[in-house]
This record gives sequence, structure tokens and C-alpha cells, in this order.
Amino acid sequence: MAAAGRRRGLLALAAVPALVIAIAPLVYLAVRATAGDGLQSLDLATLGPATVRTFALAVLVAIGAVGIGVPLAVLTVRTDLPLRRTALVLGALPLVIPSYVGALALLGALGPRGLLAQALEPVGVFRLPTIDGLLGSTIVLVLFTYPYVLLLTAAALRRVDPALEQAARGMGRGSLETFLRITLPQIRSAMIAGALLAALYAMSDFGVVSLLRCTTLTREAFLRYDALYDPAGAAAVGLILAALALLMVGAEQWTLRGSTIAARRRVRAREAVAPLELQRSARIAAIAFVTIVVALALVLPLAILGWWAITLVGKADLLGQIADVLPAAANAVGVSAAAAIVCLVLALPVAALVARTGGRLPRWIESVSYVGYALPGIVVGLGLVFFAIRTAPFLYQTVALVVLAYVVRLLPQAISGARSGWERVDPRFEQAARGMGRSAADTLLRVTLPLAAPGILTGATLVFLTAIKELPATLLLRPNGFDTPATIIWQKTNVAEYSAAAVPALILIAISVLPVYFLLIRPEARSPRRSR
Repeated sequence: MAAAGRRRGLLALAAVPALVIAIAPLVYLAVRATAGDGLQSLDLATLGPATVRTFALAVLVAIGAVGIGVPLAVLTVRTDLPLRRTALVLGALPLVIPSYVGALALLGALGPRGLLAQALEPVGVFRLPTIDGLLGSTIVLVLFTYPYVLLLTAAALRRVDPALEQAARGMGRGSLETFLRITLPQIRSAMIAGALLAALYAMSDFGVVSLLRCTTLTREAFLRYDALYDPAGAAAVGLILAALALLMVGAEQWTLRGSTIAARRRVRAREAVAPLELQRSARIAAIAFVTIVVALALVLPLAILGWWAITLVGKADLLGQIADVLPAAANAVGVSAAAAIVCLVLALPVAALVARTGGRLPRWIESVSYVGYALPGIVVGLGLVFFAIRTAPFLYQTVALVVLAYVVRLLPQAISGARSGWERVDPRFEQAARGMGRSAADTLLRVTLPLAAPGILTGATLVFLTAIKELPATLLLRPNGFDTPATIIWQKTNVAEYSAAAVPALILIAISVLPVYFLLIRPEARSPRRSR
């Protein structure tokens, strides 16, 4: 008992830096909102519908992301779907497309005067229906957030105990019943964590809701700062967003009660699983489902971006455009990798504390850490500007402050992945290692971390892929002359130079293919093949 208490105390101490970083935005919002007349300026008639709309958007996006991400993960990880590894990578790539760029591309293709409407003019169709507001925003955000669920669920599926599934099928259970009764409880934690990330991303998004005219709290916060120059009012709106985020995190933890123990009990050493054979009708339906999702979320935006980029030929030097973006791409890779590493280091003790010890304190630490992810980048950026000027002026307009902003916003992604990985480790393996004379550090390095690696690396990769396209915080905090592809995209689209904006967008996607490949494909290649 003394050893367990000491271990809990050490983990809680190691989680303090993550807690401090998570609390910082809340402190800024409270100070800024109460210092002026921010709270008094809140208009219930305006913010009431915006709050309801924000909550509805988050819930709908979470449901849609699960509806696409979980079936796609199962089909590409556990069945004999043709080209399933390729489908897994293609299905994850929409995550790297900035949501506002995806919205622009979809409007360019399917909008009232888009390419499809122009193609239909010969048959008498001159204008397509406008899809905007809550419905349009939900569709776009689902298409570009379901990879959160896909990546976390795919990592969890690789750690599912195959013996239980095989036993269920041997007892005459069908594939669907086996999945619902055996597989789903083991991946529920990862699935809900991905849904939470998708919901919080929808709450913090500004570009999509602005383009599609959906008034949410994020848009209200931006308008109060940009149009009215009311930082106190923007901070007050941010407090409402923070409260909604805590509500959603609390709902997630209530849903997951008891799942950690179940997940631990069912984990075994890595073992290859025979792919489930799809019947002809199921195979056709699965191929159609994957094709439609990839076509809407990846192929269509890429086609529009490619078309815009091709229009540069004859008007400007396309190679010159690419050369101009490469230094910005190197900047983005550097700061995103640094943010992923810092988030990984901070997330490990928090995930271990939540997965292994339980109790109110670990759940509270994890809940608070999610708040920053739900806040708009502009709110986080303003908070860090306030912090740098008042407390640490040496950080103002430095790359370090940009990395810190990414860490504040994206730490929950690393925690979600690390917690999912940690829950898949059976404590009996660690107890066996300790019984064989291994030290705690040796057990951690040789047993725990290798078994938890799929979830941990998934979280770090999510941080990298999200940070590389972060825009509002980068614009506010970057040093002079420090560009990233996301800032160049913003500069070009701000003056309607969509063709020029396509080049950095395509480079962003190309950069992200490699980490997605190593995350999703290399683990399968390293797994032992099933003996015949």
C-alpha cells in the first residue's frame, strides 16, 4: 500500500505542469472578463441562441464522426476489405486539411455557383441549393474531424484480445453480435475520446462557421474582439465555451465509468488477428461506404485544390510558388514536432494517473486539460500575449510562445491517445516483471511503454497533424517573418487568391502523408503474421 501511495504521489507531482498549462487559459479568461465590463456586456438574447447552436453543433459533429470513424476503423483494421491499408491512410488524411480550406473547396465544387452547378447548366440547372447554417457546418466539420475517431479506434482495435472474439464466434455468435458484446466494450474508451476531440474541435472552429454563416460562440468571440475591439467581452464568451467544454468532458467521464477496468482485463500480448471475411453483399456495401467517404472528404477537396493550383501555370511560375512555401513548411514541421514532443511528455503522467489510480483528482486534472482545446485559437493567443507582456516579456514574439500555444490547445489530444494506450496494458504484465526483479523504471521502459505505444504515438501524431495547420494562435504569436503554410493560405484566401492558396494547402497534405503512413501502416507491418 505504501508503494502504491508513493507511486500515486509521484504521478500526481509529475502531472502538475500539465495542470498549470491547462489552468492558464481559465485564469486569463476570468481575469480579463472581470477586470472590465465583459460579463456585464453579455447579451442573453444573442448569446442564448449562439450557445444552443454551439452545443448542438458539437453533439452532431461527435455523432457524425463516430458514425464514420468507427465503421471505417473496423473495416480497414479487422476485415479483408480490398486495399484496406490504403483505405486506412486515405481515410485519415482529411485530418490534415484545414477545415476552412475544406469548406472553401466544397463550396467551390458543390456550392450554388460551383463547378457542379456549372456542369449542369446545359441541362437547365443554373443554381444548386445552398447548404449553410448548422446543417452545412455539421457536414463539413464531420468530414474533417472523423479521423480523430478513426485513428484512436484503429489503435485500440490493434490491442483487442482476439481470443475473446474467436471464442464468441465459436459459440455461434454472429459478427455483429460479437462486435457489440466483445469488441465494442474494449474500444469504447478510444471511440468516445475521439468523439470528444471532434466535438471540442467543432466548438472552437471559426473558419467553417464563418464561411457557412452559422453563428456560434466562437464567431461571437471573434466579432467582439475584431469588430468591437472588446477583449473583455471576448473573454466572457470564452468562459461560456470553457463551461460547455467542462460539461462535455464530464459527460464523457460519466459514460466511461468502469471501462478502464474492463479494458485492462481483456488486453493480451500483441497477436495477429485473422481478418473477418466479408460476404459479397457486405463487401460491396463496405467498398461503397469507404469510397463515398474518401471521395467527399479527400478526393473532392484535393481535386479542387489541384484545379486551382493548375490555373497558376501560364500566370505564374508554379515551381516558384512551391519554392516560396518550402521554408514556411519547414517552420511548421519544426514547431509542430516540438509541440508534439512537449505534449507527449506532459500527457504521460496524466494518462497514467487517470488510467491506473482513479479518483476525483485525476479526473479533475484531465477535465481541466480539455478546456484549452475548446477555446478558439484567438482566445488562447490573446491569453498568451497577456501572459508574455505582463509576466515573461522575453517570450513575446518568439517561436517558444507559438509552441506553448499549441501545447495549451492540443494537450488533450496527447492525453486521449496516451490514456487509451495505458488502459490497454494489463497490470499483471508489470507485476510479473517486478516479480522477476525488474526495477520500476525498467518495467516502464521494457513492458508498459511498448504495450501502450500505439495509443501514445497516436496522440502525439494527432498533435502534430493538428498543430501543422493551426492558424489563429500562429497569426497572433509568431515572430516577424515566421510563416507557415496555414498563414500563407490565410493571406491568399483573404484577398481571394484561391489558386495561390492551393499550393501551400497541397504541400501541407503532402507533408502529413508520411506520419500518417508510419502511424497506421508500420504497426501492422511489424506485427507477427498469423501461422497457418
